[in-house]
Amino acid sequence: MLFDTTVRRELARSFGATLVVILTIVITMFLIRTVGQAAGGAVAPQDVVLLLGYIALGHLPTMLALSLFVAIVVGMGRMYRDSEMAIWFASGLSLMRFVRPVLQMALPVLVVVGLLLLFVWPWGNRSSLELRDRYQQRSDLSRVAPGVFQTSRDGQRVFFVERDAADGINARNVFILQNNERGESVTSARSGRLETVEGDRFLVLERGQRNEIAAATGERTQSSFETYRVLAGESAVRAVESLPPKAVDTLALIRDPTLRHQGELTWRLGLLLAATNLLLLGIGLAATNPRRASNWNLLFALLAFVVYYNLANLSQAWVAGGRTSMATALIGLHGGVFTLALGLMWWRDHAAMLHWPWRRMAAGTTS
Repeated sequence: MLFDTTVRRELARSFGATLVVILTIVITMFLIRTVGQAAGGAVAPQDVVLLLGYIALGHLPTMLALSLFVAIVVGMGRMYRDSEMAIWFASGLSLMRFVRPVLQMALPVLVVVGLLLLFVWPWGNRSSLELRDRYQQRSDLSRVAPGVFQTSRDGQRVFFVERDAADGINARNVFILQNNERGESVTSARSGRLETVEGDRFLVLERGQRNEIAAATGERTQSSFETYRVLAGESAVRAVESLPPKAVDTLALIRDPTLRHQGELTWRLGLLLAATNLLLLGIGLAATNPRRASNWNLLFALLAFVVYYNLANLSQAWVAGGRTSMATALIGLHGGVFTLALGLMWWRDHAAMLHWPWRRMAAGTTS
């Protein structure tokens, strides 16, 4: 049908342009934040691009849902301003008739959003955590730069090395200053290497000496060694049980329905329902008066998206905290927005008839 084809083509063009703009803005923001984390030592500089890809994939469902919503408001708003909607309404079509072409245009995007939420979202979060953990849990020796004094993660040790190779495993002329509640010690060695034993990383020093001062008694001891082992890093592998719910697969969330897992599942399913409800809400919010120079519809639409998204996050927190059940959160929030969207479209369709009796009464009073 000509009507369906015209509406789908118009909304598809608007969606493509909106998605490009939103992707550019959001990815630029994530890039700045990721580079800042790399500069602060939270992530490896060589992993910035890979980490940015994981973050972008994780937030892509939200960007797609927002792009669809804005595309409908902007696209149909242009049709109102150019009086195209007046022509469709004069042809006997109602605003509810726009639901079918809008859903036809958005159905492939909604399928992609569902796949991203259920499968790609936990995988991307898990991969991001692995990158961060691998960098944070590497040895203190591999963290230091040759010829530079570097403090360990816990702040109790200061390292100085001259590294032999670029692999961060072997080093020469190692100097370690350690200060804790037991006292202060200075250890130096000709060379050192890394070894991993049962997940713990040790720095094996060879041919050196150690000077130690006890904090309680002030006693000084000096010893020489041929081989000395120092714990240089924590366990390199994150336990599966310690994974946050956002990094757990959807099937695992269903198999283990704890409160935190139910909260995460509520958010994933809720965002998919929210993307669908925003389509209907956008149809009602797009209505505008072509005689008015200003158009506040887009501002109201963005405000509605922010409120709706925050309510979805709040429902996740309520379910995870045991304040409400998963079914209540999904039906109450998203069912309420669905009813609101249908009511808004019905009000737009019947606004003239609702105002007509009041106008007739006002005219009779004036006469």
